[in-house]
Amino acid sequence: MKPDQLELLTTVSAPALSPDGRVAVFSASHPSFDADAGVGQLWSLELPAAGVQVQKPRRLTRGSGDTAPRFSPDGRMIAFLRPDAKGRMQLAIVEARGGEPRLVTDRHLGVGGFAFSPDSRRVAFTSRTPAEGRYGTVDGVDAGAEDPRRITGFKYRFNGLGFGNDKRSGIHLLDLPDLDAEPFVKPVGRAAQGAASDDSSATGEFPPARLITPPDRDCSNPEFGPDGAHVYFTAALHEGADRDLRSMIHRVAVAGLDTAEEGRPEPELVAGSATADTAYDCVRFGRDGSSLFLLGSELGESGIDFVARSVAVYVLAAADIGSGQPRRLTDPDTVDYTENDSLVPFGPGDIAVLARVRGSAEVHVVSAAGQTEVLVSGNQVVEGVAEEGGAVVLSYTDPTTPGEIGVPDDGGVRRLTDFAAGLREAARITEPRELMLDSADGYPVHGWLFLPEGPGPHPVLLNIHGGPYAQYGWGYFDEAQVYARAGYAVVQCNPRGSASYGRAHGLAIKEAMGTVDLQDVLAFLDGAVAAEPALDGGRVGVLGGSYGGYLTAWTIAHDHRFAAAIVERGYLDPLSFTGTSDIGWFFSEEYTGRDLAATLEQSPMAKVSQVRTPTLVLHSEEDYRCPLEQAQRYYVELLRHGVEAEFLLFPGENHELSRGGTPWHRRQRFEAILDWWSRYLPVQSGTGNDGGAPAAASV
Repeated sequence: MKPDQLELLTTVSAPALSPDGRVAVFSASHPSFDADAGVGQLWSLELPAAGVQVQKPRRLTRGSGDTAPRFSPDGRMIAFLRPDAKGRMQLAIVEARGGEPRLVTDRHLGVGGFAFSPDSRRVAFTSRTPAEGRYGTVDGVDAGAEDPRRITGFKYRFNGLGFGNDKRSGIHLLDLPDLDAEPFVKPVGRAAQGAASDDSSATGEFPPARLITPPDRDCSNPEFGPDGAHVYFTAALHEGADRDLRSMIHRVAVAGLDTAEEGRPEPELVAGSATADTAYDCVRFGRDGSSLFLLGSELGESGIDFVARSVAVYVLAAADIGSGQPRRLTDPDTVDYTENDSLVPFGPGDIAVLARVRGSAEVHVVSAAGQTEVLVSGNQVVEGVAEEGGAVVLSYTDPTTPGEIGVPDDGGVRRLTDFAAGLREAARITEPRELMLDSADGYPVHGWLFLPEGPGPHPVLLNIHGGPYAQYGWGYFDEAQVYARAGYAVVQCNPRGSASYGRAHGLAIKEAMGTVDLQDVLAFLDGAVAAEPALDGGRVGVLGGSYGGYLTAWTIAHDHRFAAAIVERGYLDPLSFTGTSDIGWFFSEEYTGRDLAATLEQSPMAKVSQVRTPTLVLHSEEDYRCPLEQAQRYYVELLRHGVEAEFLLFPGENHELSRGGTPWHRRQRFEAILDWWSRYLPVQSGTGNDGGAPAAASV
């Protein structure tokens, strides 16, 4: 894959299934250089019956960014998110049998998640409400002219969002219009003169919605109860919520609530408390209504002991709502259910959930009794699943595709779509080789090798993931594909500190960063070179982002074998990280400890004088996770100590540049990376490189 082939990367959303289990609807999206944004529409696919050939999916909508479809419980309509004329995601509905979609919201800052009521007549959705005078609510007052912000707590700014306390996320209740009703016609001429108001919600273009959660707190993940009388949601409404990571499940009564009236129902606590040690999230009832399932992560007595904490599945009997506490069904020390946007009802009373397991994402079915069945496993990453009427459909990625729709098949996945056909033809996908290699102390380290075409010897890139409690896996990885196409062998692994191998693996670097994790990545590099003759162990580079930027900077301060390095969006100074990062008030001390001397012994900034390796520092201006000052200070210190260094800064991007940045910036990032390697670690002619590395970029 080359940088200019980013448009070939089609990803798919979690699928939605019609109530009869016959039709799947999903969104398929790809980066567009023309739009400099992601472009996508909804697609439908008839699921094959036994012995029936799979039908090709058909495009259902023609929007520019349609996503997140859901069928109404009665199967008559599909709701989804669509950008309006100002690019704000709004809620749209369309008849399931086809027709023209209709926007039903006009929220100033758009709409997030949503859920149908059991009778299909209502929707509860999340949306942020701007404070008066901010975010364009007053004509002529732009961001630079707004009033000063009064900040009183720890949690006030977030990566990808910016300031949050002046645009709280609330849950709104909306009565859906009749799909058969005549469309709204805006009054003109004499009729307009007689109109009572020019407000679109008052004239009927958009039905009124009512805020049903506290306006001064963030609330998320709405879910109706089985009888539609309550909306359940996640929030931290307890005293002291600003100082811990706990969250609870609440509900509000909505039976008979008029969306046009003022006032909000009083929330009732359902699960969790300020004294509990768990953050609860993602509430969902089983279909028979007897069990309320939710996800939870234990946080210790402090409420911020998050290091290597995995997510578990919990259950609360419907009969115990209001009086009981959730019961944990799965073991967070061995199985991690972190990669979940929601729980999915499965059969009469079970729940389907996605598990991180050794770089894959499996589908597990968990019963209220605590029994777990592995429905799908293998060398892929399942990203979404749906079940209706006994039919199961899922979205997934594997080493050969960024995203497809499939069905379970003998414990694995049978593909139903082929959105990656053009990518395979144009980009010559490199399939990774799985490796298990011993670290210096004999500890097994799991990872992958991507070999470029040709006999070699190939220069080698050691790629280090972020997190640290994250992982490389079996999904399609554009980073490794671009480097391999340019002629580089890529080695990447999940050292101690990573997720998906149990909590002990993740805890190994707590208050010991830069110890066994450094040992593991270097041993994996050495082992891969020893195992593969086509690798040139004398010509190596190292790169990584976020925690990967940390470990890259730490590596080049302690090992000088590398021809060059790239430190991207790095966590580089634990001391200044505290107070500048959106997670900085708790993150550093939980990972490095509270002793100043011990923290400095884990700080790349404190060891920068030892660096000799030419280093490219990559960062984004709006990165609030690893703030810009981390990169600025590290770059200046490299120069002060005589290291060859450059600093590439992307405007308008945040911590997610490599994954969710604008297409042109993602392309320019790849081109700059390949240019850096072509200068300091060039691919020799005759080793299989097809010219993927471009000429020097303009930076």
